[in-house]
Amino acid sequence: MTRKSASEVATIPVSIYDPRCRRCGRLARFLDRVKAEHPEYHCRPVAPFGASDASLVVVGLAPGMHGANATGRPFTGDYAGELLYATLFKFGYATRPRSLSASDGLRLLDARITNAVKCLPPGNLPLGSEVRNCNRYLEAELATLPASASILALGRVAHDATLRALGHAPRGRAFAHGAVHALEHGVRLFDSYHCSRYNTNTRRLTTQMFERVFAAIGRHRGNPRRAAPRGRVAQA
Repeated sequence: MTRKSASEVATIPVSIYDPRCRRCGRLARFLDRVKAEHPEYHCRPVAPFGASDASLVVVGLAPGMHGANATGRPFTGDYAGELLYATLFKFGYATRPRSLSASDGLRLLDARITNAVKCLPPGNLPLGSEVRNCNRYLEAELATLPASASILALGRVAHDATLRALGHAPRGRAFAHGAVHALEHGVRLFDSYHCSRYNTNTRRLTTQMFERVFAAIGRHRGNPRRAAPRGRVAQA
């Protein structure tokens, strides 16, 4: 982590991100084992990336073993980040189409990326109790949402964690790819399948499907430039 990125992380309130959190014993022990095998890896809770007042918040599941857990930045250094950052760039939310390291100079533009669970879980599958433990951080983070903000939930766990953090019951707001849920103060929750290697390789999620979700976000924002990718003309 560069001095600049370390300084930025230090300014995040501990209610939103605690780099020393070890509330989940299973995750803490797993991180200790991974750190012993990969001493150069981050192997701590991964901080949100982007401005606290961003009007687009992307909520993922949890850090990947050789991605965010290694680099210390969400969706950075692993396969899932390739589609996410390429799409963020295409729709004007990122300064570069690839996120390689926490010190690569990439910036997000009016967007933030976070996870439902801040620590790497074994097998990329957090327990329900771990999602609930970590929800206090997501709740504090989403409390900073501006009016009419957009939240993009990548997968069912992120969808449910987001609703819990905002104090909403999932009843009547079921997860489905492409679904849009109206919340208070003009906030919208947009659902997408997770941009994992498995989902993209099996074509459960294609680039076109993912871009259509971002186009819907752009329409909610009333921004024609972000309702269509760079280089394309928004359709009426």
